[in-house]
Amino acid sequence: MASRSFPVPDKLAGERVDAALARMLGLSRTRAAEAAAAGGVLQDGVALGKSDRLRAGAWLDVELPDEDRDEVQVVAEPVPGMRIAYEDDDVVVVDKPVGVAAHPSPGWAGPTVVGALVAAGYRISTSGAAERQGIVHRLDVGTSGLMVVAKSERAYTLLKRAFKERTVEKVYHALAQGHPEPTTGTIDAPIGRHPGADYKFAVTADGKPSVTHYEVLEMVPSASLVEVHLETGRTHQIRVHFQAVRHPLVGDLTYGADPRLAARAGLSRQWLHAVRLGFEHPTTGEWLEVTSDYPDDLQHALEVVRGADAGR
Repeated sequence: MASRSFPVPDKLAGERVDAALARMLGLSRTRAAEAAAAGGVLQDGVALGKSDRLRAGAWLDVELPDEDRDEVQVVAEPVPGMRIAYEDDDVVVVDKPVGVAAHPSPGWAGPTVVGALVAAGYRISTSGAAERQGIVHRLDVGTSGLMVVAKSERAYTLLKRAFKERTVEKVYHALAQGHPEPTTGTIDAPIGRHPGADYKFAVTADGKPSVTHYEVLEMVPSASLVEVHLETGRTHQIRVHFQAVRHPLVGDLTYGADPRLAARAGLSRQWLHAVRLGFEHPTTGEWLEVTSDYPDDLQHALEVVRGADAGR
């Protein structure tokens, strides 16, 4: 992916996204439309479709799909432990294990949700870039839990809109170091690329608006089990926000976690799990809610910090 960030010029205010990007970046309108369809065009942090209009002075973040897609292909590969939490003709909700990416990308040679669904014979929406068809949102490779994938074209369109309009309920459980104060609160801090390391993110003055709501569910001597509701969905948002308030997630060495606690808990990734996903069904209009239990590594780590494994 090639990334670009810039303000919308006054002369392009009101222009369609595909037409404006073609003019600003010297692209074909087809490639510009592909970028939008893949969720790669954000205006002030909100994903745009190809026919949406630009606003003067708004900030655009654009990720352009590589023109040569030969290196990024869907490989049909079963994923042991990936559970189908819900399925019908329009959607499939998967319970993603740790170590699995949502879709193929340059530099990732491991298993993917898309590849696992293809290997299992699931029909997936053809909307979106070729390697991420049906994908309407993502979880990090190191985060487990619930993800919805669109099977029908109608579902893809309506779910993308629901995520854009923030009507989807995304609930996570996280194990944060220490004891956050207050025990219920909101972290409202913009997130952008880390100024010293482009592989991670940080709270920055010029970042995208990012809002995280949390409630402490349980306190143990060295950590707190926290329920998190995302108002926005930035990359690494929960991890960055909890580091910013000096309570990094247990096991998250990238964002400042104590390696001694991670080792004691037997964790090789951040303690973060997408436990509940709720959305309006794209066909019936009824509210659909799916839940997920903690995987074994997170359950074990929680028992360790609770002291249940003391003396073993």
